[in-house]
Amino acid sequence: MSATTAEQAGRRVEEVLGRLAENGDDEACAATEEVVRVLMEFYGSGIARVVELLGRPAARPPADPLGPLLADELVASLLNLHGLHPEDAPTRIDRALAALPQPVENAGFDPATGVLRLRVTASTGCGCSGTQESVRQAAVDALACFAPEVTCVQLESRAPREPALLQIGTRPSPAGADNRSSAAR
Repeated sequence: MSATTAEQAGRRVEEVLGRLAENGDDEACAATEEVVRVLMEFYGSGIARVVELLGRPAARPPADPLGPLLADELVASLLNLHGLHPEDAPTRIDRALAALPQPVENAGFDPATGVLRLRVTASTGCGCSGTQESVRQAAVDALACFAPEVTCVQLESRAPREPALLQIGTRPSPAGADNRSSAAR
């Protein structure tokens, strides 16, 4: 793949916008200009992030100089978008799962279907489906940047169900307690 210079890219964008303007479709022209602006902002943010990460003073050099870049969601998403991420899918999946607030275990990834099965490894609180869904959604969000080949996340329920919420009430009186209080009256 040959490198495109900024000048070449700018000319191509201007040509395409010019062709759209010639057709007289103002809506299509405005939408295309907006797409170009959004992409420029996205790539500008990515480049700024790379410069920021590389410019941070380190107490000691990292074992892997690419580590901070590969761990950053924005930079990782740009690398993945262009097929430039040096880590394989299982490594990127593990990286995304390690960043989740709720510990989960990779129960299997099928690259043919894009389905990733996860198992929660610690209590999610009350065992409610809403809590389970928040864990699944957090995984989906993290994986979107680090492993976009994951197209579906399924959360497996653990074999032993989490205990139901304990209802606390008053303890029943011992059998003889009522009789004694009645007799004392």
